[in-house]
Amino acid sequence: MGDLPETRDKAATPPHAPTRDAFLGGRVLVLQPARGGGHRSGLDAVYLAAAVPEDVKGHVVDLGSGAGAAGFCLAARLPQVRVTLVDRDRTALTLARDALDLAENRAFAERIAVLEADVTARGKERHAAGLVPALADHVIMNPPYYLDGHVRMSPALARAGAHVLDERGLEPWARTATDILRDGGSLTLVFRADGLDQILTALRGRFGAIDVIPLYPRAGAPATRVLVRALRASRAPLRLLPGFVLHDGIGSDFTGHARAVMRDGAGLVLPRR
Repeated sequence: MGDLPETRDKAATPPHAPTRDAFLGGRVLVLQPARGGGHRSGLDAVYLAAAVPEDVKGHVVDLGSGAGAAGFCLAARLPQVRVTLVDRDRTALTLARDALDLAENRAFAERIAVLEADVTARGKERHAAGLVPALADHVIMNPPYYLDGHVRMSPALARAGAHVLDERGLEPWARTATDILRDGGSLTLVFRADGLDQILTALRGRFGAIDVIPLYPRAGAPATRVLVRALRASRAPLRLLPGFVLHDGIGSDFTGHARAVMRDGAGLVLPRR
């Protein structure tokens, strides 16, 4: 779906230096690796943050946070939450820490913590790193989109790790989310639309009250992304909800709704459970 953020000071940015990318109309500024040097967040991260219900409170854990785009946008949108960014990429987390010192992020910086940990590690290793049971009231995650062997790997190791799942697929991500959520906790994630079966398989037996929200690049086109919301240990049935169209016509102009989400920090209005 392409990059969303507006990159500031592009002409003054040395080659390979992090870029300063504005989200939510400038309410959030994210430091990201230069193109080709690692994973760069865009539209998916903003919609992930927008899909978290307005009434979520307490501690939100962003699994696989990268440089923090989704977690930053969520903290800017919901002043009642505190967010922990979790990633194994030390470089990405260093960028997140540096961004929290920027004046543009002062409004929410004190409500964000950073934790270096491998989301896919086994229980004892995760717990020792700080991903302990009942840590979170809510989990958000944007896992790697592709299975190993199904896509050409990026020569940049950090970028490859952010885009490609190992042979276990989504299973360790779902296991970790389940482990760290408190009773009644909720999960929101974004993934490829054609990977919906992988999501449902990973969530089966762990989550219920699953809501699936398609994201369409334009009216009449197949969905390319899905947002999924679910409740830990619920037995409520799955719902396929109306989706959202991102672009008008055949061009690159965003719909009014997409602009409200991406520029104004609007949340997604969805039926309540």
